[in-house]
Amino acid sequence: MVVDQNFLKMKKNFLLIIFFLLLTSKSHSNNYTFTKIIDLDEPWGSSFINNNEIIITEKSGKIKIINVVSKEVTGIKHNLNFLEVGQGGLLDIIHQDSTLWISYSENRGNSKTSTSIAIAQLNKQELNFKNIFQANPPINSGYHFGSRLAIKGDYLYASTGERGQGMIAQDPTKHPGSIIRIYTDGSIPKDNPKFEGKKNWLPEIYQIGVRNPQGLTLSDYDGKIYLSNHGAKGGDWFGEVKKGENYGWKILGWGGENYTGTKIGPKWKPGFTKAIQYWVPSIATSAIAIYKGNEFKEWNGHALITSLKDKSLRKLIFNDLSSVKEDLIFKNRIGRIRDIQIHPSNGKIFFLSEDALWLMEKN
Repeated sequence: MVVDQNFLKMKKNFLLIIFFLLLTSKSHSNNYTFTKIIDLDEPWGSSFINNNEIIITEKSGKIKIINVVSKEVTGIKHNLNFLEVGQGGLLDIIHQDSTLWISYSENRGNSKTSTSIAIAQLNKQELNFKNIFQANPPINSGYHFGSRLAIKGDYLYASTGERGQGMIAQDPTKHPGSIIRIYTDGSIPKDNPKFEGKKNWLPEIYQIGVRNPQGLTLSDYDGKIYLSNHGAKGGDWFGEVKKGENYGWKILGWGGENYTGTKIGPKWKPGFTKAIQYWVPSIATSAIAIYKGNEFKEWNGHALITSLKDKSLRKLIFNDLSSVKEDLIFKNRIGRIRDIQIHPSNGKIFFLSEDALWLMEKN
């Protein structure tokens, strides 16, 4: 009987500890309601075109407008010369003032593709896109296209992956593995790094040394552009886009290693841009947003980081870079998360998972 009583006491204490941990956890998913708006087929990018309608891309080549209230879906024809290969297909899309920009894996012939950007006027029946950027050289690879888009004033920023080519990200005479800055019409700003001392850089390149950056966004609070980036086996990060600088891939490993288990390089060293937050092991960082809205107004100015492998949403308070605070908002609620959008009016949050459009709001 003594053994049984001790066992029951230990079991009771164990259950109390578990209850306390659950009560004090920083995962607050019980405070939120998740609603599936509609099923989709590998959606990738999204952008609100008005308060009720969001335009989305599916990697396989479809562009759709979804009414988030009525759930009505409108398919749109387009003329993009894309190739769905590996991680490539139709990628990000962004809307502003009846204009659309899209990034995609362009079919450049002979099985070669590039991360390219095209522009079109919004038309709900058919989109006539025109290329304004191609990442050169085209490469025969299905890996690491990037690619997100962000607009700041007259500038269009884009992230381009290094296509699995590693040290190409250190070569500023080639686009893969860099952050691009052009005007929204595709012309080239005369204050890009090439024209201010970096003569061997391609004119569109703003920053180099990234691997597979699938998050890019403008902060309305400080006017800065922020990005997220996949490391290799570990070493994901969130950081600021900085003119003429170098994030270090593949000299730096950011805390990760090659998939073979061999070391890549240090997490960081002087002379390279230092990220704001690292994740080792990898969470497979995806799209990001700097929150601005009323639904979660206590989050205003905080970074929201989505993930694929980790299937989570994380929130960063990063106004003090010496003491970044991270909260796990939820995990394993809607699957792998590809994109995030903040509703332009009410501040509710919309996600693209691998197979659906979701709404998150407060209970």
